[in-house]
Amino acid sequence: MTVETIPPGPAGLAEVGGDQRPARARRRRTSSRAVLSQVLLTAVLVLFLMPFVWMIASALKPPAEVFGGGAGLIGSEVRWSNFAEVWSYLPFGRFMLNGLFVAVSGTVVVCVTSVLSAYAFARLRFRGRDRLFLVYLGTLMVPQEVTVVPMFILMQQFGWVDSYAALILPWAFTAFGTFLLRQFFLSIPSELEEAATIDGAGRLRILLQVVLPIAKPAVAVLAAFTFINYWNSFLWPLIVVNGRETATVPLGLNLFLSQNGNQWHLLMAASAISMLPTVVMVVLLQRHLVRGIALSGLGGR
Repeated sequence: MTVETIPPGPAGLAEVGGDQRPARARRRRTSSRAVLSQVLLTAVLVLFLMPFVWMIASALKPPAEVFGGGAGLIGSEVRWSNFAEVWSYLPFGRFMLNGLFVAVSGTVVVCVTSVLSAYAFARLRFRGRDRLFLVYLGTLMVPQEVTVVPMFILMQQFGWVDSYAALILPWAFTAFGTFLLRQFFLSIPSELEEAATIDGAGRLRILLQVVLPIAKPAVAVLAAFTFINYWNSFLWPLIVVNGRETATVPLGLNLFLSQNGNQWHLLMAASAISMLPTVVMVVLLQRHLVRGIALSGLGGR
């Protein structure tokens, strides 16, 4: 019996591992694609960040240099006083408090109503449930511009014009939140609820102690979207609010543009300040948001 030995050197390596050139070519193509994707992502990131960079730069410029000819990204002086002047030029603090109250209250109401309705559509069995859910979803196709006139007439009849109730309640019952949470509830194994039922838990206790702890990521996504929608809403507050007492931040920003002159430097500073609540909320909910966006609506049965 003879034992063949593999000759040392490149020839022997070629016999053991085969031709290495295709593998090297694949690695080069993979690295080239990775570099290209990073370049494209960086370009898109810079493109999206440019408006924010311009906003901050304009907020720190003297008034005459915001749109002045030949002015660069950085003005002749850095005026941090523009951010302080925002609070005295208009009652911007009042606008911020109004916006926070409306956004937080609206978010709480939307989350509560969406959780209850979503659980009913996901777990309760009653005649016409699926048809009713389709009709409920159909309201998402109706644009807000179509409903503002009858909604304003309804607010007049209730005596809610120029009030917080008119800013919060008309949009507190949304089909989007119901759909989002229903899809997540359907992904939760029903065996957990059956076990809780055997232990004597009722529907409300099952929802609060079994379903909601699992659904925290989906609720966090809904809370983030709802807060941002209330915070950035402009059309409806413009119609239903008459004075500054209940004006929200978008209406307050619009007041920096007036017949007496457009205060662009203050408008940019106020816009930068108005971004802080949403940024803080996203940072606090980041862990839940990442998981909720990955899971919400993907496991419906």
